[in-house]
Amino acid sequence: MVRRNANGEGSIYKRKDGRWEGAAYLGTISGNVKRLRVYGKTRKEAHEKLTTALAQAQQGISLPDRTWKLSEYLDYWLDRAVNAKLRPNTHRRYEGVVRLHLKPALGKKSLQQLSVRMVEDFYKNLLTEGASRNTVYQARKVLGAVLTHAMREELLLRNVARLAEMPRYKPNEGQYWTAQEVVSFLRVAQSDPLYEVFVLVVLYGLRRGEVLGIRWRDVDFEKGVLRIRQQIQRIGASLQEVELKTNSSERDQPLLTTAREALMRQRDKQAAARSAAGNEWVGPGTNDELVFTTRTGSPIEPRNLYRSFHRILEKDGIRRIKLHELRHTNGTTQKDLDVPERDIQAVLGHSNVSTTRIYQHVSLSNKRDALEKVENHLFTRQSTVYQRRSRQTLPSTKKKLHLNGEVLSGGASQTRTGDTRLFRPTQDTVRDRVTSINQAMRVHGRTWKLGCIAVNIAVKPSDLELAA
Repeated sequence: MVRRNANGEGSIYKRKDGRWEGAAYLGTISGNVKRLRVYGKTRKEAHEKLTTALAQAQQGISLPDRTWKLSEYLDYWLDRAVNAKLRPNTHRRYEGVVRLHLKPALGKKSLQQLSVRMVEDFYKNLLTEGASRNTVYQARKVLGAVLTHAMREELLLRNVARLAEMPRYKPNEGQYWTAQEVVSFLRVAQSDPLYEVFVLVVLYGLRRGEVLGIRWRDVDFEKGVLRIRQQIQRIGASLQEVELKTNSSERDQPLLTTAREALMRQRDKQAAARSAAGNEWVGPGTNDELVFTTRTGSPIEPRNLYRSFHRILEKDGIRRIKLHELRHTNGTTQKDLDVPERDIQAVLGHSNVSTTRIYQHVSLSNKRDALEKVENHLFTRQSTVYQRRSRQTLPSTKKKLHLNGEVLSGGASQTRTGDTRLFRPTQDTVRDRVTSINQAMRVHGRTWKLGCIAVNIAVKPSDLELAA
């Protein structure tokens, strides 16, 4: 008699093509019921797959309502997750990684079909095709974010992008200027129309978009506060005022004297430009006006600020660094001045101290100072100890120690061994020495008493004479 499977156990049968198929009705993420089908070359293989699916269902893991191709889910993710939550430039960068790398290599795979081995091969193939390690790192970052979103929607149980090993990647360490290089740059940049911008970037370590996004209402001359509230970015064909990179980027800075003077000069320069432009001025002319604008009142193109910066460097032969690396210069300068790390984080607007540490660098002079302290602490002490223990400062082994008339010295050279250089006293020798010491103490005691009696006798007659 053939046993019938109980409800919920599913069924396993052989197909006409020779494969085995297991099937069961299971709940989906949306609450509907869906017939799950699994296949295997043998009945055992199909049974194992079906048993695994049933066990997952008992643990509360529901089936997806549809089978996603990775390319389809990438489009869905870009539209729903990235476009709705992240800034436009981030969306554009992620879309480029998806279009150029993820879809061509993995787009035809099923979302559930992705494996660690597939992803590792994808990383290796990118390198083989000439992609940089940074490109591979960005591809892993985006794919990892996509699969994490799929896990959050209960479509996957694990993130194979995070489990897969990728080629070792180490970002290039940022460059920075010394204090003298900063002074040299500011001196030669004084004649540039964007000099006041560079002053604020150097002083506060502002991002390029942040300094260009400052409005006059963000500058409080009376209270001495400079507020960072937005940034300028190019979105498509236009420059737009957009929100800051992170919540921590929104911060208030003290309006230092140097910044106050630079902003007051900029206010006068802008007033002259507005008067010269006349009806061509496109700015609002209110407190919402941007502090740094073009001759007609429009926002300054961030790329033009970058070009002006490097034009000054090339013209005056100053060591070339990136404009963004002025933030590294600011962070490193604060570190060298022993500013607490938490304060540096707040000034630079980082959400995490670990990010702030990326902007702090150790110069060769810092290393020299640190190692000289080690040298003075260890090697100077070693030299002093060595001098104390040198044969010139120690007593000669030929000198003899005298104790109660007895001579104590090392044994003869013929009796010395490689392990011991002095005789070890025997018990009888120790007893004899103790007896000798006791006898000497008794002799000295008697001598001291007799001396005291003799003094008393000599003193008493003179006392009597004085009394008479």
